[in-house]
Amino acid sequence: MNLTYGRERHSVRAVPSPAVEDQEILVLLVRARGGYGNTISAHLTAAGFDDLPRNGPFVLGGLAAPRPAGVSAETPTLARSAVSAVELIRSLGVTRQAASQLIDTLVLRGYLSREINPDDRRRMNIVLTERGRTAAAAIRAGIDQVEAELAEALSPDEIAGLRAGLAALGRIRERTERD
Repeated sequence: MNLTYGRERHSVRAVPSPAVEDQEILVLLVRARGGYGNTISAHLTAAGFDDLPRNGPFVLGGLAAPRPAGVSAETPTLARSAVSAVELIRSLGVTRQAASQLIDTLVLRGYLSREINPDDRRRMNIVLTERGRTAAAAIRAGIDQVEAELAEALSPDEIAGLRAGLAALGRIRERTERD
């Protein structure tokens, strides 16, 4: 491969990556991290949503998604059209202040609105606006693209193993946060 810096051309030899089975899981996770993020970002940009803060796509996509089968209402995950601010903060896994700032930003930019909880007027629900639902559709398209590419690259058993491994890592995180 040839690279040009200023007016000089330099030849660069590509270094092959080690075999996947020889790499640390942590290294693979770091390399894979952008798979969803970059694809979702590209879909959001193409749809004209270039003002979402970090974690914004997680919030919008989670609010727009149906609750997965078998996931209890107590599990900290977003999957309803409206959630309380407390549920949203818990699902983000960030400080209350950081979550409040994120919610404020998404409300100010027109992605979310706050509505009084009809069951408990002391609480506020966080709800997707029309703009938020449109952005969530772009997020879903990015997720679907990555998952389609995974389905082409991996067998169903390998995808099940990937899910199991990631779920185990999530449980390790939860256990270590409690300790």
